[in-house]
Amino acid sequence: MIALQILFIAITIFAIWFFSKNIGQIRRNILSGREENISDNKRLRWRNVLLLAFGQKKMFRNPLVAVMHFIIYAGFIIINIEVLEIVIDGLFGTHRVFAKPLGIVYPWLINGFELLAIGVLTVCIIFLIRRNVLHVKRLWMKELDGWPKSDANYILITEILLMSFFLTMNASDTLMQMRGYGEYAEHITGNFAFSQWLHPLLSGMSDHSLMILERTCWWLHIIGIFAFLNYLPYSKHLHILFAFPNAYYANLEPKGKLENMSDIQKEVLYMMQPEQAPTEASAAPPKRFGAKDIFDLSWKNLLDAYSCTECGRCTAACPANITGKVLSPRLIMMKTRDRAEEVGRNLNKNKTFEDDGKTLLHDYITTEELRACTTCQACVEECPVSINPLDIIIQLRRYLIMEESNAPQEWNAMFSNIENNFAPWKFSPDERDKWASS
Repeated sequence: MIALQILFIAITIFAIWFFSKNIGQIRRNILSGREENISDNKRLRWRNVLLLAFGQKKMFRNPLVAVMHFIIYAGFIIINIEVLEIVIDGLFGTHRVFAKPLGIVYPWLINGFELLAIGVLTVCIIFLIRRNVLHVKRLWMKELDGWPKSDANYILITEILLMSFFLTMNASDTLMQMRGYGEYAEHITGNFAFSQWLHPLLSGMSDHSLMILERTCWWLHIIGIFAFLNYLPYSKHLHILFAFPNAYYANLEPKGKLENMSDIQKEVLYMMQPEQAPTEASAAPPKRFGAKDIFDLSWKNLLDAYSCTECGRCTAACPANITGKVLSPRLIMMKTRDRAEEVGRNLNKNKTFEDDGKTLLHDYITTEELRACTTCQACVEECPVSINPLDIIIQLRRYLIMEESNAPQEWNAMFSNIENNFAPWKFSPDERDKWASS
């Protein structure tokens, strides 16, 4: 028994340490972005956390899918409250430590957990069918080929296994209680609502075999949860954790309002009113207009990338994508996260970032993708966890135009007209009102 306790403690410490290490690296990657102060309107921000992250408000535009997703989300989170009992039992060598203190409440609590477990099992199976049999279009796009598609399936299968271990553990436990076997007879909880359905399958097993089954499921359940926890940093399912801070730090400005760069505004002002331009030699020009790599994006942009669920609702609503353009807002977020991860590996290897000859713009995200965007805000509106792909697109496009002078001929003509005539059209400002006299 002591040996098992020591093993459990070692596994627990390693799982927590490894998870903390990976989350620390992701935090470092996110903070590689430039600073951005987001501290206004705390009351509204906490409201967003409750409605968008906890309540999953945007998901309920499709009520059936929303309810199923909520069952998985709430069920998995609430069921894992019983992990507290498992951890205490593992640390101190006890068995169902909460059974006696909670008394009659305990069976009701476990029955509630089992109801949720059945819900999670059922919905996970349905979601596997949607992904792999029905082939829902946004979940079957080419950009998800390979790891992204497998990642989603691995998580669903893992949740099915964890719920199965939980129910089998309870069924074998209560069966041994009925037989009065060993320490199981000391905690008479009675049959649980759903796991008792497994009794006919297990009743032919010997007491010793049942005990081995119960202990095996107990270990597999807790190790599976620790494994799931440490899988999150490598998975799109990191949004289980990051959806909450991302909802809190969401942009509260009306959709359609684009944040301008103060440096750009100053340059335009100096062009229009040269007398206001600074004359001191110390007046350094801005380092860069727009964004070329993740270091030019804000930490919130990178938090968005790590919070992406890869659900594809943004891409499904994107008019550019619908009409066959190469732009996919989901892929923009995935590529941004991939670049942040590559930068993170560079930092792990070299301690400080060493130029690898790559940038987010051009090496990950192409000019064609950026030009296809209409800035309609559909992707921002559709995202269930308040991600803003458009902000990244705008910043990269600003760099293209203002730093590289890389714009289509039609755009350059418009820019030239605005610069010379203060309007997109090739008419002198003095002649604009002539239409009224004709």
